[in-house]
Amino acid sequence: MQSCEISADSTDDPLSSGLRRKRQPRIVVIGAGLAGLSAAKALLESGFTDVTVLEATDRIGGRVQSVQLGHATFELGATWIHGSHGNPVYHLAEDNGLLEETTDSERSVGRISLYSKNGVAYHLTNSGQRIPKDVVEEFSDLYNEVYNLTQEFFQRGKPVNAESQNSVGVFTRDVVRKRVKADPDDTEAVKRLKLAMIQQYLKVESCESSSHSMDEVSLSEFGEWTEIPGAHHVIPCGFIKIVEILARSIPKSVIQLRKPVKCIHWNQSVSKEIERVADHNSDLPEENKGSNVFVECEDCEFIPADHVIVTVSLGVLKKRHESLFHPRLPEEKVMAIEKLGINTTDKIFLEFEEPFWSSECNSIQFVWEDEAESESLTYPEELWYKKICSFDVLYPPERYGHVLSGWICGEEALIMEKCDDETVAETCTEMLRKFTGNPNIPKPRRILRSSWGSNPHFRGSYSYTQVGSSGADVEKLAKPLPYAESSKTPPMQVMFSGEATHRKYYSTTHGAVLSGQREAARLIEMYQDLLQ
Repeated sequence: MQSCEISADSTDDPLSSGLRRKRQPRIVVIGAGLAGLSAAKALLESGFTDVTVLEATDRIGGRVQSVQLGHATFELGATWIHGSHGNPVYHLAEDNGLLEETTDSERSVGRISLYSKNGVAYHLTNSGQRIPKDVVEEFSDLYNEVYNLTQEFFQRGKPVNAESQNSVGVFTRDVVRKRVKADPDDTEAVKRLKLAMIQQYLKVESCESSSHSMDEVSLSEFGEWTEIPGAHHVIPCGFIKIVEILARSIPKSVIQLRKPVKCIHWNQSVSKEIERVADHNSDLPEENKGSNVFVECEDCEFIPADHVIVTVSLGVLKKRHESLFHPRLPEEKVMAIEKLGINTTDKIFLEFEEPFWSSECNSIQFVWEDEAESESLTYPEELWYKKICSFDVLYPPERYGHVLSGWICGEEALIMEKCDDETVAETCTEMLRKFTGNPNIPKPRRILRSSWGSNPHFRGSYSYTQVGSSGADVEKLAKPLPYAESSKTPPMQVMFSGEATHRKYYSTTHGAVLSGQREAARLIEMYQDLLQ
């Protein structure tokens, strides 16, 4: 049985300097993803010397996970740098030469759809037929026109009618469906194909939003997410290089891996109790007594702190907020956690000996003809594979080999995660045979896939504004605790960071980085006299 121990301040801190005229504030950052590392880096560079980063897993990076297979790097998590003008992630990549090998096919201007490359997307039906290119282009133009309408409800303050149920999916499906049916120039057969394509496009949109269905995404808030101008980029050597750059200036002793947190005791909730436990511990420094916050780790260590920056995912907060904080979070923050959305977007990489697709094909899009009149995008467990929206061809083959990257989201992604590699590979191969009409497609030589939903340290990929939530909930999630500031209540004991706490850039890597820098800036301002 482990005995609980209370950490003392280190007296041999390699970062210590003449700043310690007064005791430096003790800052604990929970999570070594982009937000946590950005916060720690900014704090250390500003002169704070007592910073600790606690990471539950055995690696840094969080939802950035680059996997090396042979000579190629595959991204199980973050893939794109979204926009360049003023994007801190882009500037880190550009300044450190990470984009020198980025090809034109890995650079996209304008709206991207998962992967955007040279070539043609093949929209195939479950009867093994390719939808004519002109039909796809006509439908794509219509869909994009309606997509732009979804942005206007927030950006122009347009009222949302009751029929849409304030849902991006309901609104899009209804408007596109009506326009397709009203087109006098299309045959009934073409109309059926276009109606079936609605669901396929919404599946792609769901993967981009990391929602189970676009029906769950708020129409009135959809347009608040802000796109940074400039091209989108892939980092050929791996997004993990951004993580390594952020961590480069952080001493290794600062980051503790395999250090999961059990509970954050804030507002001096356990100070007296801990002091009572520590009465027998003559080594407990006087300055540890009466700490504002104690971070209780799973290994039974209690770490005293003045400030804790929590960077865990919204999925973890949803699952654990009742036990993770003592006392419990204020009702306003709990409501924000419950109202905001997060779900799972997973990737399935299939490597083949030789390509069975043509050289012009950049993706295979799955259009189920029996979904022309479907309302729901939820499937029985045994039909989880129908949620796979597409397989993208990874370019260039000289770098990646002959690899397809599949996309699946929502509850069906969680079902996929429970399956073994053999089952997923076999199921995907059967789908590809069915939709291409080629029964001779061999099984892939190798499969690699993500599992963000079932991983207890993430419980989802990234956040979105769910129906019933708004940007105000993002602000509430980001607001430090305690709320009531007085001379008797030390401020900013528990702070919140991570992509889900950025009102305009939620779901992005730059949103995560900026949120970490934001929380660091609060403390830098608070202690500016000490840091001078």
